[in-house]
Amino acid sequence: MENEKPILRGELALMVAIVINSFSVVLMLYSGSGISSISSVPYAFSEVFKELSLGTWTYIFQGALVLSLMILRRKFVPSYLFSFVAGFAFSELLDVNELWIGILPQTIPCRIAYFLISYFLLSIGIALENRCQLPIIPTDLFPRELSEIIDKPYARVKIIFDVLCLATTGLLTCLMLGYLDGLGIGTIVAAFTMGKMVSITGSWIDQRVTFASVLSKQTI
Repeated sequence: MENEKPILRGELALMVAIVINSFSVVLMLYSGSGISSISSVPYAFSEVFKELSLGTWTYIFQGALVLSLMILRRKFVPSYLFSFVAGFAFSELLDVNELWIGILPQTIPCRIAYFLISYFLLSIGIALENRCQLPIIPTDLFPRELSEIIDKPYARVKIIFDVLCLATTGLLTCLMLGYLDGLGIGTIVAAFTMGKMVSITGSWIDQRVTFASVLSKQTI
């Protein structure tokens, strides 16, 4: 039955995921409901240390996550380095989207719509990344690989990772800025539910298509 499913290029899936995830992170922040948890830590640093942009801090944070994974695995993993390419594209697109997002209206109905759109797009994007058979953005790579390292369900690891990111953001902004910045009700909702939503979305995708890439054994 697996062979009867359409096979899609993992490279295309990864490119789509990078585009929609970078847009969704900025859109969620613009909605006023708070930034997504995966970008909350670099966002906090970009607000505290404004010399560097959100995209640059995102790239630095991604490097720390990749290094942490190698330490946990106790070995050098070459494929993790390729995730920096995806991470760099994601980081640059964050800065690009911040330049034009201000043209969108900010009425209350629009802001609610922005959050819902960004939430579901992020779920789709992360699910696609987890199946593209390629190195992915380090912020999404970390919970996926950690769940394998410690042999725990992805949804649980993803939720814990997101909550820890939020705690770090809250502590940093409160201590350095004197107030809570970047976190909102949308951030909290996403942190506690997105891991499960990614799993649901991924299961829906698995029932319909499979993926192949230059690094996978399966061919198109």
